[in-house]
Amino acid sequence: MTFLPDSGYVPTAEDRESLDAWFAEYDARSAKRNVERMADMAVFPLNLVSDDAAGNGRSAQWDREWYIATMTQVMGDGSEDIAFESTRTPVFLSASMAVVFSDSVMMAEGRTRQLRYADVLVRRDGKWAFQTMIQGGWGDNL
Repeated sequence: MTFLPDSGYVPTAEDRESLDAWFAEYDARSAKRNVERMADMAVFPLNLVSDDAAGNGRSAQWDREWYIATMTQVMGDGSEDIAFESTRTPVFLSASMAVVFSDSVMMAEGRTRQLRYADVLVRRDGKWAFQTMIQGGWGDNL
């Protein structure tokens, strides 16, 4: 009989601090609409999981170019500032894998939007990178 590995990983303070620092940097790049630098923080192909307007679950993979084109279109031309306030709940699967649930408020162009999403991040060579984005409402664009 083959036994599964023990997967009851308990994150260290450094695990949490490094993940928090990663999100602070990603949010800063997002606020500046620096999509190229945001893409530097991902692993491609990037997995996306969403749903469409008909209520069907959808998934796709984006390469770097598709990510940059889509995020540039979604985030606009940068003429207005964007600010984020986020509460994040990470679930560490191991020292190198985490699923992070985010409840965020995005303020842009005088409007406020509520966002709820999840990201799967992996740590490679000591650095975090996002590999999967999960958020409702993107499916018609996949």
